[in-house]
Amino acid sequence: MQATLCHAAAPAQAPRQQRNGAAPRVQAQAGLAFRASQVVGTAVAQRRHARAAASGRTQLAVAAVAADGKPTILVAEKLGKGGVDMLKEVGTVDCSYEMSKDELLAKISLVDAIVIRSATKITREVFEASKGRLKVVGRAGVGIDNVDLAAASENGCLVVNAPTANTVAAAEHGIALLCALARNVAQADSAMKQGRWERSKWVGVSMVGKTLAIMGFGKVGSEVARRARGLGMTVLAYDPYASAEKAAALGVQIVSWEEALERGDFFSLHMPLTPNTKGMFNDESFGRMKKGARIVNVARGGVIDDDALVRALDAGIVAGAALDVFEVEPPAADNPLVGRPDVICTPHLGASTREAQEEVAYEIAEAVISALKGELTPSCVNAPMVAPEVLRELQPYVGLADGLGRAAVQLVEDSGFADVYITYHSPRGDDLDTRLLRAMVVKGMLEQITTSTVNLVNADLLAKKRGLRIVETVVPSDGTGVLDEIEVAIGSNKSKFSSAVTPAGRITVAGTVKSGTPFLTRIGAFDVDLAVEGEVVLVRQNDQPGIIAAVSTEFAKNNINISFMSVSRVAKGTQAIMAIGVDEAPSAEVVKTIAGVKGVQEVTIFSEKRAA
Repeated sequence: MQATLCHAAAPAQAPRQQRNGAAPRVQAQAGLAFRASQVVGTAVAQRRHARAAASGRTQLAVAAVAADGKPTILVAEKLGKGGVDMLKEVGTVDCSYEMSKDELLAKISLVDAIVIRSATKITREVFEASKGRLKVVGRAGVGIDNVDLAAASENGCLVVNAPTANTVAAAEHGIALLCALARNVAQADSAMKQGRWERSKWVGVSMVGKTLAIMGFGKVGSEVARRARGLGMTVLAYDPYASAEKAAALGVQIVSWEEALERGDFFSLHMPLTPNTKGMFNDESFGRMKKGARIVNVARGGVIDDDALVRALDAGIVAGAALDVFEVEPPAADNPLVGRPDVICTPHLGASTREAQEEVAYEIAEAVISALKGELTPSCVNAPMVAPEVLRELQPYVGLADGLGRAAVQLVEDSGFADVYITYHSPRGDDLDTRLLRAMVVKGMLEQITTSTVNLVNADLLAKKRGLRIVETVVPSDGTGVLDEIEVAIGSNKSKFSSAVTPAGRITVAGTVKSGTPFLTRIGAFDVDLAVEGEVVLVRQNDQPGIIAAVSTEFAKNNINISFMSVSRVAKGTQAIMAIGVDEAPSAEVVKTIAGVKGVQEVTIFSEKRAA
């Protein structure tokens, strides 16, 4: 008998949690709960529910995390008055700005929650100094680089941020830079201030009728698309994981990477910085663009190879660029782009509007209040308390689930998908608590395509926002262990490696745990045996002598060390695949050479390295 669960939304988990007993185990640890009447005043509750309803936001009930009594909330950096007033309705608020490290360490044991921006560092030392009292860290903004998430989780402290308040502000800044770039606004302004009247020198280009290629069609990219359509532009989008239906509803066409580069007159970048996107705009990418292309980047500085952009500007391939973000911020004095007249630079102003800052204050106040009340929203960026016995049992499989999600999504060709199928082969049958494993599969997938932090709390909600439907199936198996195998399949037959597609038309990978180490055991219909780590090269070939030697020799010639290799074939003399683990990713030239080996039919690579 198979037990199949379809998770279209987070609340659907409740029956399963009650059946397998996981929820009562978590709730048993909740000995520090505030009563709702103690935490949320009527005005705050009404405002929060109204705002949540307007945004379509869902909250999840989990183990409460606050201490008994009225909470004390430390606001360590300037916050909008509306947010501070909300916090004052539910607790004692201490606004202490510009504290030294010693002052923060001395005060932290006296508070239940702290609200920060980017300047205050919440380190392991701070959590230890709190002596277990600090239960919520609220980051008024998106980035959480200044919070030690591992230490927060170890100390039972929830970390929440404000990820949506800045979306429109960032999109508006992108459009502002787009317009300034088209009409040379910054350059003409600079000339005027230097006493030069140069009308003929700063003739611009019209935007109406031009093609804008949005590279990364998430929240900000979608908002840029809405505004660009209003300016009369034709809008394309490259995002392998975006829904074509969602894009079409906005009048946007989803296209491949190559087509976006070749058709775009303007480019607006909104992709996350991951190992796969780092330096994605390089000499080869610029070489595919029309002469005179213009580029706006309000996403992450590292997605552009700065030196390659300089060469493209010098060659006239790129007519101009507008950059709000840089790989190192602030950029070094000798940055080759900042001083150029054909480059507009702003100091990471994407979220810097009065309205966005006030909205951030409201959003973070809501999140902090929810966390103190024992609720979690999608803005929670670290996992809540999980029953120790469940965590101990599933710990060996956490890395496997994460790795399978990473592998599967990287094998998808440049096309969207909506369905993800996760199959667990377990002696536990329907009693297996799959929530953590499902979250890790989703985390592995989404970390390749989004900057959001994904965990047990927000996995289902983030998947829903991306338009993904997660279908879980538990297949009973013999034995007494916890889990025999996990299979992850994506409902698409368009793969970078055709052998990864099963006869059912799904990109499929499967794995197990051996001696505590996760292994990939199946790609498509082919059996493999390789550790889920590092860089993996997949080669489909004719089953004939000499190919393995030729491929290995090519790696050796380029000083690339092979850590493991697995070869699987359908039958003697027919088709075979090699799965090769290497210590570093081969260059495009090496991959091209391997693809040219006689008998090799296709080559692709994917990475099991975690995002930096």
